Amino acid sequence: MSASEPDWWRSAAIYQVYVRSFADGDGDGTGDLSGVRTRLPYLAELGVDALWFTPWYVSPLADGGYDVADYRAIDPAFGTLGEAEKLIAEARQLGIRTIVDIVPNHVSDQHVWFRAALAARPGGPERALFHFRRGRGPDGERPPNDWESEFGGPAWTRAPDGEWYLHLFAPEQPDLNWAHPAVRREHEEILRFWFERGVAGVRIDSAALLAKDAYLPDFAPGRDPHPYVDRDELHDIYRSWRAVADEYAGIFVGEVWLPDSERFARYLRPDELHTAFNLSFLACPWDAERLRRTIDETLAEHAPVGAPATWVLCNHDVTRTVTRYGREDTGFDFATKAFGTPTDLGLGTRRARAAALLSLALPGSVYVYQGEELGLPEAEIPRDRIQDPMHFRSGGTDPGRDGCRVPLPWTGAPPAAEPWLPPPADWDVYAADRQAADPDSMLTFYRRALRLRRTEPGFGDGPLTWLPHPSGVLAFARQDGLVCVVNLGADQVALPAHDSVLLTSGPLEGGGLPRDTAAWLRA
Repeated sequence: MSASEPDWWRSAAIYQVYVRSFADGDGDGTGDLSGVRTRLPYLAELGVDALWFTPWYVSPLADGGYDVADYRAIDPAFGTLGEAEKLIAEARQLGIRTIVDIVPNHVSDQHVWFRAALAARPGGPERALFHFRRGRGPDGERPPNDWESEFGGPAWTRAPDGEWYLHLFAPEQPDLNWAHPAVRREHEEILRFWFERGVAGVRIDSAALLAKDAYLPDFAPGRDPHPYVDRDELHDIYRSWRAVADEYAGIFVGEVWLPDSERFARYLRPDELHTAFNLSFLACPWDAERLRRTIDETLAEHAPVGAPATWVLCNHDVTRTVTRYGREDTGFDFATKAFGTPTDLGLGTRRARAAALLSLALPGSVYVYQGEELGLPEAEIPRDRIQDPMHFRSGGTDPGRDGCRVPLPWTGAPPAAEPWLPPPADWDVYAADRQAADPDSMLTFYRRALRLRRTEPGFGDGPLTWLPHPSGVLAFARQDGLVCVVNLGADQVALPAHDSVLLTSGPLEGGGLPRDTAAWLRA
């Protein structure tokens, strides 16, 4: 897939950069844009087509940057707008495009709009940009409705003058009122701001949550339509956004968590979003039957609208693949996260390598979260160093998401300054410089796989045909004789007829494919 193709996004390999933890260029313990710029050759050698940056904007970091105070400025901890523009241009010279993150559901409580709203009188126009309401009870002492925050606890916080404001996430993240035309105008201007600076696309955070029922009714299980998830008003918003993106040949990828495949597909109609994250694949256990069902359902829900699927194993919110696949429960659910879960990292690593070949061979585009190419496990964060609000909102029972956000180990040497999150004592064994010299390392394996995906025919967007296979095995053909086989069963299996072996996730045994191993073949 050439980076110059107009439909590059249909088959792209996209690397997620969590700036705060990617590379520290100035030695202060926090990742920054100068660190990313120094590692662009590494990313080019890795073989990715685009970089998706999680929010790099000015933020108090109450939720890892997803509480944005200014969308037109880079947080000083990361650098400057000028550096961002240089990074976008330098990456493009290497054939790597840039995707930025927009968080339209809410802003930071330090955003100029919300500070003005708090200073305004109840009922003032400044408050109309948010969801302010009087509380229930004789003195308004109870929240206006019974909605719960995604992070636990009430979705309402009381302002000093007695009114309450809505926040589906942390109290520091007040929800915007998307029924207000000024909110829509502002976000369309933000899109233009970044497209004019050369970004190729925008990832939309919590894309199905923006619109709310104007009456803000109590939540009732089974209520249709839902008071704040997947409301029909959203599609008019995204049609307007698509018109902006089309002016710049930009693309969108939406974070859309929906169980209804027909409702999900509506976001991918030709005049709305280009792609959406396939989060059911990310959460699927290491089980052949369930993975095949998830793959089939994903391809079926994308087919009617002609959109390519996306495949992702991990991101900045989810337990790292090596750890998740080394546990008894290999699926992912926020509700089941717990401290001290037993993990077999050797088993998890074998499965993670096989899963990488599976995801990279499926039709459509693929996302790789930073550090997955190093085989990083989930880090255990000491309780007194945890920063994620999910931990605190759970009363301390949820370990939070910091374990997948620990800064990457570039070398085996100690860092110049204490990283913002503490790395495990053995982090140096995963160092990129050590792995680059090891022909059997996870980094070398990812480089080979991504190089083949880019240069060999049959990968990326296009049809998939399932092949006959034993129980516990996934086997499918792509175009030009490309075949992928993944053994999730208990026993070694024979490979299907083939002319050559392109790559395996582990050594073959007597020509057979061992358990928890994958192979790319040319038939």
